[in-house]
Amino acid sequence: MLNEIVAKKSYEVASTKKQLPLPALRREVQPGNFALSKALKENDWGLIAECKLASPAKGALCDDYTVPELAKTYSEHGALALSVHTDPHFKGVLTDIAAVRAVTELPILRKDFIIDDYQIYEARAAGADAILLIAAILSDYQLMDYLYKAWGIGLDCLVEVHTKEELKRVLKTPAELIGINNRNLKTFTTDIVNTFELLPDCQADRVVISESGIQNAQDASRLKDAGVRGILVGEGLVKAPDIGRKTRELTLNH
Repeated sequence: MLNEIVAKKSYEVASTKKQLPLPALRREVQPGNFALSKALKENDWGLIAECKLASPAKGALCDDYTVPELAKTYSEHGALALSVHTDPHFKGVLTDIAAVRAVTELPILRKDFIIDDYQIYEARAAGADAILLIAAILSDYQLMDYLYKAWGIGLDCLVEVHTKEELKRVLKTPAELIGINNRNLKTFTTDIVNTFELLPDCQADRVVISESGIQNAQDASRLKDAGVRGILVGEGLVKAPDIGRKTRELTLNH
């Protein structure tokens, strides 16, 4: 599924480049101020709440709210930052970033499959404060190149790993923010044990975020006690009967 998504993404980016070439796009970029890393470093715990309407594996997840409505609810109930999907497989579009920015001042992470440096400038031009870099779909050269290009325009990078092998590669880069995804890309099952297994290999100067499979305050507390600095949660929030209450629960301020 990941390979299929990446192939479609290549076509999508090539098409966008024709409409707005890179030199023109770069002229639209106003540098950011590393809002996500600042927020994470200033707090010993944080929830990155995801405005997630659908997923490739499970289809529609949330029909009752729009992306801006989710963002507003998360903001009002204590989220530290927001994750906004801009990939169509998740019912996302790039303009969702501006729509979210209109209702909140929280840092915004662009959640997408970044495979071209064009998307880095596109993210910042759209108003994102950070991007997701997925180690599984990027070469060592791309990881390093994209980190420095993003940092050059004040954009944070959350670098996502799923396995020890991917983590070893990422630890060879100066990546500050490391996301340990608890989803098995072969089976699509989630288990937060993955974070506990990979965490001891992370150096103390890296900020670690646990992603996927976090269900409740008990999970969040266990991760915090182990040294994780935050969690990224989508499905567990959007499928909750009371999204505001679930947001407060996962911020550990319930």
